[in-house]
Amino acid sequence: MTRLDARSAAHLPPYSLVAEPYLLFDPSQGQAVDPHPLRGLERFGPYSRPVMGRFTPEIRIATIGPRSGQGAVRQLLGSLRQPHQANDRARYTPDYPSFEQVMGVAIGPATETCNIAWPDRLEDLPGEGPLGERLTRAFGLALQQLDGHRGDFEVVTVHLPDSWDPVTRAHGFDAHDELKALAAHRGIPTQVLNDRTFSFGYPAQRSWRLAIALYVKAGGIPWKLAPVTGVPDSTAYIGLGYAFRGDPREARFVTCCSQVFDTDGGGMQFVAYEAHDPISGDQAEARRNPYLSRDDMRAVLARSLRLYQSRNGGRIPRRIVLHKRHPFRDEELAGARDAFAVVPEVECVELTSATSWRGVWLLAPSRRDQRSQPDGYPTPRGVLLPVSGTEALLWAAGNAPGVSPRGNYYQGGKSIPRPLLLRRHAGSGSLELAGSEALALTKMDWNNDALYDPVPVTIQYSSRLARAIARGPALDAAEYPYRLFM
Repeated sequence: MTRLDARSAAHLPPYSLVAEPYLLFDPSQGQAVDPHPLRGLERFGPYSRPVMGRFTPEIRIATIGPRSGQGAVRQLLGSLRQPHQANDRARYTPDYPSFEQVMGVAIGPATETCNIAWPDRLEDLPGEGPLGERLTRAFGLALQQLDGHRGDFEVVTVHLPDSWDPVTRAHGFDAHDELKALAAHRGIPTQVLNDRTFSFGYPAQRSWRLAIALYVKAGGIPWKLAPVTGVPDSTAYIGLGYAFRGDPREARFVTCCSQVFDTDGGGMQFVAYEAHDPISGDQAEARRNPYLSRDDMRAVLARSLRLYQSRNGGRIPRRIVLHKRHPFRDEELAGARDAFAVVPEVECVELTSATSWRGVWLLAPSRRDQRSQPDGYPTPRGVLLPVSGTEALLWAAGNAPGVSPRGNYYQGGKSIPRPLLLRRHAGSGSLELAGSEALALTKMDWNNDALYDPVPVTIQYSSRLARAIARGPALDAAEYPYRLFM
């Protein structure tokens, strides 16, 4: 990407380059930082390592699944205790040392009473009725049984064979979402396994990903955000995601998930909220862009503010940044003002990947008589290009040479990355600061071993959780740890 000639009618404002955010791996050492999550874990260990081992010296894994798959599950979990040489994504993935060496705690099987074996065929599950309903009942009975041994395990793996896909992924039924909602009621963290997990050909990559997920679900914190330049202390981030409960063509009430983050990207908890006011006006438009009434927005955000205060000694945040995938409607902005009347700074930012913009990075010519040439790698991650006083394009996906020992690194290695469109609906901070925060929050998905997600975790998980909650059983009006829905 180059700056176009000022005389051109297509002239765009100058772009800026947001630096790759750093992650913090030790609360007592400000220098224990690295932009690369796996390299940081390898060098420093996880953020909660100093305290995790005191309370959880071993992460014990309970299991649920068909009897014929139990051997594969045991073998998979045993592989986490062994080192593996990286043989994929050489520019990014380091060798995997072993779970205990990286995380500082052991991992092993729970007692035999915490292993529940199902029949190999869905049709042989007890009970009557459609297979999806029988599987849901089986989830409930297994979780109830494990709840009686809650002191004997930290995480439950649930094996859903690929042969069950016609039922577990059927239209109108998602076994993953049903399981997560049922387990959340009991406060039990779960890890779903399918046959592709066992057959995945890159054991180091698989072990990194599974080790991080199990560590987090057991209550650990792998990393937090290092301070981002310009971000005031006592900033809170809230991601809003909406979904319709039931058939979207008929539903008139919205399920909202509000996810709350501290300044460092930690403290991930969320509020599940069932809207009281039905949507009104253009139903088709509402299905494209679900929204809340002013009263519902005020209610869910007031609960979110109380959640932040409960985690921070009753303090009011100095600044709140509200992220949403779709445009904010006037009644939603009014509800936000009502809920956050005591907060000095409130920013409402829409972040969407639904844009037709693309960018090609051009290399300057070496001689005056030559033209610029396209680079062999895409636009760098972190490029921020203003397109108006309240809008900017942010390349959250792109070339990230600083994280690779071999120079250039483009995650995925395919296609021309699509930028995020960042649009401010309320607030007065700089677009560069909003872009820096959004870029940093793309690195806070603890259910992933990648450098970043395509969108910030505020958007990624609030939307995903809203859909999961809308499809699954109704949750109590309470706050839930993020790890229960990973």
